[in-house]
Amino acid sequence: VQLQASGGGLVRPGGSLRLSCAASRSISSFNTMSWYRQAPGKQRELVASITGGSVIYYIDSVKGRFTMSRDNAKNTAYLRMDSLKPEDMAVYYCYVEYGLRSYWGQGTLVTVSS
Repeated sequence: VQLQASGGGLVRPGGSLRLSCAASRSISSFNTMSWYRQAPGKQRELVASITGGSVIYYIDSVKGRFTMSRDNAKNTAYLRMDSLKPEDMAVYYCYVEYGLRSYWGQGTLVTVSS
């Protein structure tokens, strides 16, 4: 499985971005699709996850601001990020669990700065 993440960029505090994760195969068969992020000097952390196609988890710090979704027809998952804060600045990674294996996409950089 190959994952292509895109959509990162520079945004002012309070702004919005939408990240995309395009998969090389049908995402409807994936056990879990997730977004992780890693800020400089910090550990990679789980941001949002869809399990079983419908159960969505968010870390507390992004609840109410971030929305994860997926489009099975396009084999793509999304992370809509609103009301961005400087502390959201990180490299964001797409992650998939499929069968007994897991896969990472390359990261996409989100910079939040005025």
